[in-house]
Amino acid sequence: MTLPHFIYHPDPVGSGSVQPSSATCVSCNQARGYIYVGPVYAIDEYENCICPWCIADGSAHQRLGATFVDDESIGLDGEETLSEAQIAEVSQRTPGFNGWQQECWITHCDDAAEFVGKAGHAELLELGPAAIAAVQDSTGLEDGPQWRAFFNALDKDQGPTAYLFKCRHCATLGAYQDSR
Repeated sequence: MTLPHFIYHPDPVGSGSVQPSSATCVSCNQARGYIYVGPVYAIDEYENCICPWCIADGSAHQRLGATFVDDESIGLDGEETLSEAQIAEVSQRTPGFNGWQQECWITHCDDAAEFVGKAGHAELLELGPAAIAAVQDSTGLEDGPQWRAFFNALDKDQGPTAYLFKCRHCATLGAYQDSR
């Protein structure tokens, strides 16, 4: 079964937000081979029990009152203006991701950006200079010992961790970092 396409989170399996599973979805009562393992904001607890299809078509939001990205965390910098439809698409029909503290969804060109994934030092070296620059810019640190120490400490799984996004319109990379 082919996973649904999410315009703001194009690779939820690669990012770790969706995983292969034989679990039955609490929303549609089907075992489709994948389950969402990211944050769920709802009155009831829905840990690892919602399929990506019910997220994509909005039925998990309709049936369970669940959102997957805190709408208050979308574009926290306040520089971009997003429509209610864009915010609803990200919060109600897009898989979120787990961060160490409160997640933040980067915006650019008056739209939410695509979530690329979590990154540490090794992943950033692999992704190249633009990704490294996006993270450095988000820290406010100039080139020097403080930046090098922080950059060397970045770890995808242990923290501090970088979270990368790509603008859907101009491909500019954006990032923020977080730690325990």
